[in-house]
Amino acid sequence: MTTDTAAVTATAGIARVNGVALNAPQESLTPEELRQRACTELLRQAALHAGLLDAADPAPTDGVISEAASDAIDSWLARELQQPAPSDEACRRHYAAHSARYRTGERVRVRHVLFAVTPAMDVVALRKRAEACLLDMRCHDGSPSDGFARAARELSNCPSGGHGGELGWLSAGDCAPEFARELFGHVEVGVLPRLVHSRFGLHVVEVLEREAGAAQPFEAVQGAVRMALSQQAYVTALRQCLQVLAGNAIVEGVALDAADSPLVQ
Repeated sequence: MTTDTAAVTATAGIARVNGVALNAPQESLTPEELRQRACTELLRQAALHAGLLDAADPAPTDGVISEAASDAIDSWLARELQQPAPSDEACRRHYAAHSARYRTGERVRVRHVLFAVTPAMDVVALRKRAEACLLDMRCHDGSPSDGFARAARELSNCPSGGHGGELGWLSAGDCAPEFARELFGHVEVGVLPRLVHSRFGLHVVEVLEREAGAAQPFEAVQGAVRMALSQQAYVTALRQCLQVLAGNAIVEGVALDAADSPLVQ
């Protein structure tokens, strides 16, 4: 079994998992979109081989699987990824290490420069532009000339760019979850030292002010803590499962992590 590490482009050919095409010859996909299709196809074939899906189920078109395939994948994952519930001790350790995440009423005042990802976007070039902006903002953090506002006006793909990137005061519920994770439960103020990834693209973010909110006792948030640990365990198990499936498949034209042993750590 081999995994081809070359990402496919619109002109580089067709990527396949065990001979099943993942894209049309002239279809333009980002490497991440192609990886997502490959992972879905690995799971669809696993459900097929387990007898949970009819052998006549059609191969996906444009990355869209059938409703029967979706249900079969859910059933296969429920069977294969059974996880023990996190112990009370593990929940308390997690809470002690991450208590700031469970404050209520936390708010941040932020501004950002958005480098939006669009279907035809050169993601590598976009990242380079975002990283160059981040470096420039980190080097001039707090400059009286306010280079951040200028960068937002000139570079940002968000309407807030016209206002220097200002998003105002935000609570966690105001943001996409992946954006909120980078802002809340931290103490950083100033330009964050990393690009923030969201469903909208890449963000250079400056935290202008923070309001810490009120601490919550473990007993009040233990349900949320237990769910967070369960989700972490599920994501880890799913990643390991996909690595094993990729290691036992013929994968062409798309980069996937693969492992030949089910004992992936």
